Amino acid sequence: LRPLAAAMASAAQSAEDDEPRGSSDDGEGDVDEGIEDTPSDQTSPPARSLAATAPSRVPISLKPLAQNWSVGAHSSEVFCVRFSSDSTLVAAGLGSGVVRVYQAQTGRLSYQLTTSDKGLPSTAMRFRPASASTKTRNVLLTANADGCIQHWHVTSGKCLHTIVEPDNQVFAIDYKADGSKFATAGKDYTVRIYDEATKTKVADLSSGFGKKHAGHSNRVFSLRFHPTDEHMLLSAGWDNTIQMWDLRTEGSVRSIFGPHICGDSVDISGNDIVSGSWRPTEQLQLWDYRSGELIANVPWLDSSEPCLLYAAQFSASGKHIAAGGSGANEVRLFSRSSLEPVGVVNLSKGVYGVDFSTDSRALAIAAGDLSVRVVAVPA
Repeated sequence: LRPLAAAMASAAQSAEDDEPRGSSDDGEGDVDEGIEDTPSDQTSPPARSLAATAPSRVPISLKPLAQNWSVGAHSSEVFCVRFSSDSTLVAAGLGSGVVRVYQAQTGRLSYQLTTSDKGLPSTAMRFRPASASTKTRNVLLTANADGCIQHWHVTSGKCLHTIVEPDNQVFAIDYKADGSKFATAGKDYTVRIYDEATKTKVADLSSGFGKKHAGHSNRVFSLRFHPTDEHMLLSAGWDNTIQMWDLRTEGSVRSIFGPHICGDSVDISGNDIVSGSWRPTEQLQLWDYRSGELIANVPWLDSSEPCLLYAAQFSASGKHIAAGGSGANEVRLFSRSSLEPVGVVNLSKGVYGVDFSTDSRALAIAAGDLSVRVVAVPA
């Protein structure tokens, strides 16, 4: 039903029959020391039947976003994309397990990392925040469908550390704003919190026997730490919920019912949450972080067919929302204030990931046409 999620799961299926591996180090030592199921059919009702909806008029035309550069001829689909903290690099994760890192200004290939010796998909990436209390920069955290989470020093090409979650397929990761912790989630419904300095697990966030709080009942595809509240983490996936976790109690303190998340398509800015659902209607929505109530359905107008979303994100400036997916095979840029579309990128295959540069002037796009591209964001 969900091509991207199904492709990740299918490609990783062979890994399940292999002997599980425990957490391990790659033997290289940490560069920090030496360098300065099937988806649920049950649908829960939305928080409220219908909230304020953006203007319903069909725009006369959508202006194509100017392309800065595009690199194709990859060996497999591009599943995820990420700017570095200083926006000088763009990392692209491929279905083959390879991560290619490009110069953000020119698109020149600078580095290549192999995150899976089994050729399984690279499913999620995050650069460690520059504010992290370490002298080492350009550290990339990668997740793979074989259950591996790896820290890479991009410019030296060294794998600093490897964590393996046995019998899991990791589909989502995220860092706290200060880089002190990171979270992982995927096939087994559990959100795990790790300490960045020690690389050890410090919490399991889940529902189940003996727990009084809610949790996930299906695969998790999106994670987002709150940018200003260090105790809060959002997660979402196939079970049609967004869970809001308080790390102090290790429990879900609030749930949003409705969004059907199949990719990195949940983000938060201020008190607004954006969700991008893989469905033909009401796919792009805004929610109130404080109450969990629906603020607006953002209409996907003037399209020959519906766009089922895999990706959604606020710009760092807060002025724009970018979202993209399959069906219509496009990315749209929306004004945050008016919720009107202000630009579009049309592709021949589905869009699997988007990421704004830190200055909000560029948008990177991961797609099924074997290409990664960066487009300009209008002021």
